[in-house]
Amino acid sequence: MKTPHRILLAAAVCALVAPALRAATPLPNIVVFIADDHSQADSQAYGSTEVRTPNMAKLAADGLKFTHAFVASPACGPSRTALLTGLWSARNGAEPNHKPKNPGVASLPPVLHALGYEVVALGKVAHNTYAAGHGFDFIEGPNQGFSDTAGVAKFLATRDAAKPLCLFVGTRHPHVPWSDERTYDPAAVKIPPFHVDTPATREQRAAYLTDVTKADTLLGEVRAMVREKIPGDTLFIYTADHGAQWPFMKWNLYDVSTRIPLIIAWPGHLKPATTSDALVCWPDLLPTFIELAGGQVPAGLDGKSFAGVLRGTTTTHRDRVFATHSGDGDFNVYPIRAVRTRDWKYIRNLHPEFQHHTHISRSSGPSGIAYWKSWLTAAETNPAAAATVTRYSIRPAEELYDLAADPHELHNLAADPKQSKRLTAMRADLDAWMKQQGDTQTVFGKPLLLGEPATLIAPGNTKKK
Repeated sequence: MKTPHRILLAAAVCALVAPALRAATPLPNIVVFIADDHSQADSQAYGSTEVRTPNMAKLAADGLKFTHAFVASPACGPSRTALLTGLWSARNGAEPNHKPKNPGVASLPPVLHALGYEVVALGKVAHNTYAAGHGFDFIEGPNQGFSDTAGVAKFLATRDAAKPLCLFVGTRHPHVPWSDERTYDPAAVKIPPFHVDTPATREQRAAYLTDVTKADTLLGEVRAMVREKIPGDTLFIYTADHGAQWPFMKWNLYDVSTRIPLIIAWPGHLKPATTSDALVCWPDLLPTFIELAGGQVPAGLDGKSFAGVLRGTTTTHRDRVFATHSGDGDFNVYPIRAVRTRDWKYIRNLHPEFQHHTHISRSSGPSGIAYWKSWLTAAETNPAAAATVTRYSIRPAEELYDLAADPHELHNLAADPKQSKRLTAMRADLDAWMKQQGDTQTVFGKPLLLGEPATLIAPGNTKKK
């Protein structure tokens, strides 16, 4: 595969400055542990009292916790491609899930390589097999993410420890299918206010929390290996690609999907047990690494380095973040765009004449259909359950939320005359951003129109069942 011209240009610039910088200051090692489908709120570090995540809590106690960290998209492929390119989806080409970036779009791992790093992806870092197109020096699967740390141990035992390392490690947990184990009591779990409380929901909530704790255990194992096997100055990050696979979460632009954990420990640089409310997003991560390594961040990125926040020279970063979602096969054909400021969220559902559905409600596989059917049954006699089911599948053209007063985004203020000026301003802001991005608002897949039956689709294909 030929290296795109922009990668070569950026790498050449970085290569010129790297030797002098390395002579003055050793490069910090960087380790990024990525969970799959983990909502920020489901962590002790972020205030949860029901889930056991002691290693996340220890990482936060040792470093800096970001409370306002966001991803660019609530699906695995687009989110991870935005991370590795520093570009939002319309510009990198990975708009629907299961689509790689467009040919010729530059990735950022080669820039770190040119600065002297060995840049490595273990497990699920990019989506599917797409890591091969992002310029890593070494890649090892499984590409769906690991369930143990044997591969990490093997890599760290055999690499040349004299070279600075940028290591991305991706687990599959807590992505579905969730474990058959239950280390939580279904009767004791807490059901979010935007879900329907049924026995099946409780069983699956307990399974999800079990897998969150599994991800936390693996995090602890990897961190222990890093302390033992990677000498010198090391920055360690825990984060996730988007929220959990539940209704109104994954494949949606509500905060429970796009607001993710981001915890960074960097001994000698970050004060322990500190918190930042700076608005940051996943496309900002690699530009930050490049700046911390003394390199030149390539021009034209959407991502912006927040190295100043880590160095303590500033407490702010962005004044707003954007997010997009296009779809995931025929399971989920529902393009959405959003802009979020500190306290407000504006969501545009590009095609409100489509039904909103996901794997949860259309897949015949183990993705949620059992508890979803229990929601449908509850909706037959329970008005609150019926309202939740309707809200899930039928969306208005626009949504506006006061996040300070309504953190669960349950009360849409788009039709409130008191908010007309704010609605107009945020609508224009999103319009301008979409134009700047070259967003063509493409519909990927066959939509399910209002009034059509929500037929099931077999996993792995888009044939109706």
